[in-house]
Amino acid sequence: MNNYKTDTICVQGGYTPGNGEPRQIPIVQSTTFKYATSEDMGKLFDLEASGYFYTRLQNPTNDYVAAKIAQLEGGTAAMLTSSGQAANFYALFNIANCGDHLVCSSSIYGGTFNLISVTMAKMGIETTFVGPDCTEEELNAAFRPNTKAVFGETIANPALTVLDIELFAKVAHAHGVPLIIDNTFATPVNCRPIEWGADIVTHSTTKYMDGHGVAVGGCIVDGGNFDWMAHADKFPGLCTPDDSYHGITYAEKFGKEGAFITKCTAQLMRDFGSIQSPQHAFYLNLGLESLHVRMPRHCENGQAVAEYLNAHPKVASVTYCGLPGDKYYEVGQKYLPNGSCGVVSFELKGGRDAANTFMKALKLAAIETHVADARTCCLNPASSTHRQMTDEQLAAAGIPAGMIRLSCGLENKADLIADLEQALEQI
Repeated sequence: MNNYKTDTICVQGGYTPGNGEPRQIPIVQSTTFKYATSEDMGKLFDLEASGYFYTRLQNPTNDYVAAKIAQLEGGTAAMLTSSGQAANFYALFNIANCGDHLVCSSSIYGGTFNLISVTMAKMGIETTFVGPDCTEEELNAAFRPNTKAVFGETIANPALTVLDIELFAKVAHAHGVPLIIDNTFATPVNCRPIEWGADIVTHSTTKYMDGHGVAVGGCIVDGGNFDWMAHADKFPGLCTPDDSYHGITYAEKFGKEGAFITKCTAQLMRDFGSIQSPQHAFYLNLGLESLHVRMPRHCENGQAVAEYLNAHPKVASVTYCGLPGDKYYEVGQKYLPNGSCGVVSFELKGGRDAANTFMKALKLAAIETHVADARTCCLNPASSTHRQMTDEQLAAAGIPAGMIRLSCGLENKADLIADLEQALEQI
């Protein structure tokens, strides 16, 4: 299936029914699985055999959908989580523990920024934040001997900065650590970070992958390229025996292709339990089946709205990498030549007050704590998703207090522009 085009994988990847088996992915709505003998089940607990014994760790429905996403990203293994936040936490905590250090782009989703800068700091994991446009020298200077990973977003939410994945991968690998990329906004339809050097890819599947606002979820994909044993001193969790699994060394037993996800499942999912429900995985798969059809429409609408706003006298600035002259136009053409996403960030003349007036007047677009959906929605990040950040942190992340994040859905673009026009008239 990996040899098929993205469109085909969206529809048929991850699951191939046998003779007389369900054509659609079956929902295995069961917490437990029966075995004939204790010895049979014991092999699963020892990681000596593959199979299922408790849905907190693994479930067939989830694994089918995770396999599809792995194929879409060009990875070797994947796992579903209960949310995008859980995916990012697991991906980082799988290799960075108390006393370790991370390097992270400062231009990321506010919830993830809080996770890394506050919650993980309480766990003894320090982070140095760098600008998404930092030079190679500035990026190199952020590393420490105990740095374990580099993290960034393909397209930052909501600043819409576009990360130079190849540069960040080059520097990360020079220091012997993996690059972890959140690819939520681009999706593998528009960018496959592993092809540009990323090692681990995460998603909030709640967004475009689901696409219809029905199921919260996340995913982690391992590219299968990072050689953990070549840097064994940095990653003892993967490269030394795990006493909780009878001395298994993940990197030796499961190799580059499977060590990261196996450890993440066997340890973190076992202990934290942030599993995605089989029902949600089923909904997610329905969204994935049309992802390749929906993303071009989102991008078409985003481009049209960005061009309209960019020419409006009441708009102070527009951020959208598809606009010629945008700060990220060139890097966007490199990594996102077929389009970026349907999200447009813009700032109105008049700041926060003008933004509030504008949003109250919208009729088609709804004010929601959501993004990347079939229906157009918007919000003011400084007063919602990023409200835990100081003005200084907002400025560093490229999110002015009066910024509006508009997520263009699948409606007719002329109707979307008409709604924006009547709302702008109220300012």
